[in-house]
Amino acid sequence: MKAWGIFLLLLCLQAITYAVIGESQTCPAENVGKCDDSDWEGEFFPGINKIKYEGPSSKNPLSFKWYNAEEEILGKKMKDWFRFSVAFWHTFRGTGADPFGAPTKYWPWEDGTNSLKMAKRRMRANFEFINKLGVDWWCFHDRDIAPDGETLEEANANLDEVVALAKELQMQSKKKVLWGTAQLFMHPRYMHGAATSSELGVYAYAAAQVKKALEVTHYLEGENYVFWGGREGYQSLLNTDMERELNHLARFFEAAVAYKKKIGFNGTLLIEPKPQEPTKHQYDWDAATTANFLRKYGLIGEFKLNIECNHATLSGHSCHHELETARINGLLGNIDANTGDPQVGWDTDQFLVDIQEATMIMLSVIRNGGIAPGGFNFDAKLRRESTDVEDLFIAHIIGMDTMARGLRNAATLIEDGTLAELVRKRYQSFDTEIGAQIEAGKADFDFLEKKAKEWGEPKVASAKQELAEMILQSAL
Repeated sequence: MKAWGIFLLLLCLQAITYAVIGESQTCPAENVGKCDDSDWEGEFFPGINKIKYEGPSSKNPLSFKWYNAEEEILGKKMKDWFRFSVAFWHTFRGTGADPFGAPTKYWPWEDGTNSLKMAKRRMRANFEFINKLGVDWWCFHDRDIAPDGETLEEANANLDEVVALAKELQMQSKKKVLWGTAQLFMHPRYMHGAATSSELGVYAYAAAQVKKALEVTHYLEGENYVFWGGREGYQSLLNTDMERELNHLARFFEAAVAYKKKIGFNGTLLIEPKPQEPTKHQYDWDAATTANFLRKYGLIGEFKLNIECNHATLSGHSCHHELETARINGLLGNIDANTGDPQVGWDTDQFLVDIQEATMIMLSVIRNGGIAPGGFNFDAKLRRESTDVEDLFIAHIIGMDTMARGLRNAATLIEDGTLAELVRKRYQSFDTEIGAQIEAGKADFDFLEKKAKEWGEPKVASAKQELAEMILQSAL
């Protein structure tokens, strides 16, 4: 998600590249002469069949080794534990560009424009992709699926036209929207934020954009709607009225809740925490900060959290920590399954391939009883150097297989019970009459002082940290 000026520059560079590399890169051989048609003829991914489960011994890169959608784990089908979703913005709008380099990916169906015709072509590619991948859900930003306009009315009309096609394709394929959202961070009008902008006109424009995005998500029968406040924060407190901005943000969320109810949208509203980037400090820094904000403004029952693993690490936490914080506060709603590079300090949005991290994530999900109506959205992109169409499939396959291994490992740990017993024993001193009094709030300081004098110096048991890690490793 780059600044608008860089974005425009990259679009220009991309258009120049299209002109230089010629038609062969923008139209497959079987469609020569047809690239100007409104509808793409033939497959977007020729030669790639529906991805199937072939088991751990398979050497086929276009197959699942661990993810077996219909297999039951702890009484629930694997596909129902995950509810996997493809992120439209990374999969179909990602170009491989970064702050230091021009785009590297030129998918065969692209024509170098951001026209309505091109938007519809991408939408068709999206549905062929999720059908072949065997995923039932997809997610979108409004401005990713349809071009912006010179006016709000034009932008809305563009969105309506593309969404009509999406609705038709959903009905044909029986696929669904996991969540929709409004892109309130790229356009220059949002340089000071959207709901926290110092400009009243920007606040109103953002409200109108979210209103439309909520309507569209509702029309597509989406099950959730996400707020990612990429610029809802500050660069310096010297010129910022933090209290006023937070109050404005709360009023914005209140209006969103009211409009959701007005149109009969029954989906869950989600807030996605992130500490910084692009702002120095964003108001939804982490799960705990966001939970505190919701409580302060009386919104705790209206929202849940969309936890992104890479954002968790940027805030100084593990993904497991953020999931547990959300879970114990009754706020775990959705997971953006990605990760970052420990040697790179920004949000790299890589596919999660760490089996141990996936296992810890699934321990939280199982304890939560699942995350429906949320799911696992692959808010992840190909590396800049991965430029083949089949890489889109391979990346999602390894992400799905990694999470499937995590689920299997977590189920093993739970069924074995050794780790749970270790934790139980660590707190067993509270499984007593006096411990129960403390946990019920019935033990005051006078009482506890009396007991401390009676018992003398307490004995402190080992936490068995290495044993806990040994038990975890034995399940990997």
